[in-house]
Amino acid sequence: MGSPWVPAGTRVRTGGRRSRRRPSVELAAAAALVALVALALRPGVGLGGVMALAFLAARVLWWAALRAWRRVRHGSPRDPRRRVRASLGRRAMAVATTAAIFTLVLAMSSYVGAVTRRSNSSLAIRSVEWLRDNGGASLVSQIETFFYSIDAPSKGGPALVRLPSVGVRGAAAGELRRMSRDRPPTVRPVMHPRLAGEGVWHATQARFAGLAVPPLLVTTYRPDPSYPRVVAGLAWISSRRATVSLYSGIQEPPVAGGGPSEVPFAARGSLLATFNSGFRHKDGGGGYFVHGRLFEPMEPGVATVVRLANGRMDVRTWNGGVRPGPGVTFARQNLPLIVDHGRPNPNLDNGPAWGVAVGGSVMVWRSGLGVDRRGNLIYAAAPDQTVRGLARILIHGGAVRAMELDINSYWVTLNSYRKTGGRGARKLLAGMTRPALRYLSPDDRDFFAVSTR
Repeated sequence: MGSPWVPAGTRVRTGGRRSRRRPSVELAAAAALVALVALALRPGVGLGGVMALAFLAARVLWWAALRAWRRVRHGSPRDPRRRVRASLGRRAMAVATTAAIFTLVLAMSSYVGAVTRRSNSSLAIRSVEWLRDNGGASLVSQIETFFYSIDAPSKGGPALVRLPSVGVRGAAAGELRRMSRDRPPTVRPVMHPRLAGEGVWHATQARFAGLAVPPLLVTTYRPDPSYPRVVAGLAWISSRRATVSLYSGIQEPPVAGGGPSEVPFAARGSLLATFNSGFRHKDGGGGYFVHGRLFEPMEPGVATVVRLANGRMDVRTWNGGVRPGPGVTFARQNLPLIVDHGRPNPNLDNGPAWGVAVGGSVMVWRSGLGVDRRGNLIYAAAPDQTVRGLARILIHGGAVRAMELDINSYWVTLNSYRKTGGRGARKLLAGMTRPALRYLSPDDRDFFAVSTR
């Protein structure tokens, strides 16, 4: 039998009372969901924003697909009960959508505040750092590790036929070496035959090229026969003829307090070079002390670059108190030592201690600072290095103790200046991402400057 005739205007009973939407209840449930997510991801507004954006994008795609399906099904009979009963699933979707919108608004507010802060970093870098600092560290780590892994160099391949030119030419290295035992020996080659100028130290300014012991020397060499096209850069800083200063950045240390964030103009007349410091405090921990002010308390057992009041520099494990004594001009800590007594730290592994997000075994740009037997500093930087590879480079350059500094090509920098006043800026290695004039204008991170005594 067919359905009975129903007069026009008569309400059809569908077996139950029509549900009433209560926006206030749904808003309260959405607010509770946002609070629950905030507690679970604290302080994860960045990760929450990414999740909310992904959910809303999926919601839009689902809505578009549903509309398309309904067009295909146009004209087919509909169950009248679907028009009068709001399902629990639909209500749950409304609550989740409202919560996602709330979360996205909060995330965008935080993001806009972060990327509009005073900074000299690119928008992409500021975006990544914001996400890392707001609950997305694990996600950023996985993405970075993936891209670094697929971008890692292949073993073997054609060897280089020449090395990039660094420094200025002067007297023959052997002649200069005979003039003074204080000059570092030529870095012995790891690959044969030795390329022209490989491992030979050169001054960075012509006025020092004829001296037996210039205040700053630079060189390059190939550190690993398995990767014949990888080039490492070394800089040797004389403990007698050069002095090193530590400058705070715009954002590092976190309580920098409006320092110059660049090499002051008054200090550029004797400027020889500038180079990067260590990790951000929240990533690498450790203390930060300069000019009598303690920005972050010193931590025992952490690698520390120290300058004493008499100008002497050292890289060592910190065994003092939370505040350096009056004889210390500055102290900057970063992770444990990677080289001690001329040997690699036996604990160099794949843990996050050696590379924050990417760990110690992922091949990335890395930099480090060490001290040789005579108290001179040695800076090293190279692409495609594990932390063990960096330790080997520093040992090969003469370091008996050394620490890792910053990593990734965006942060690894050593610039030398061929002329006084910070003119003639030149990168140690061409692959360093930042411009050669970095640190001559305000920079986000703290850094070191090398000057003549």
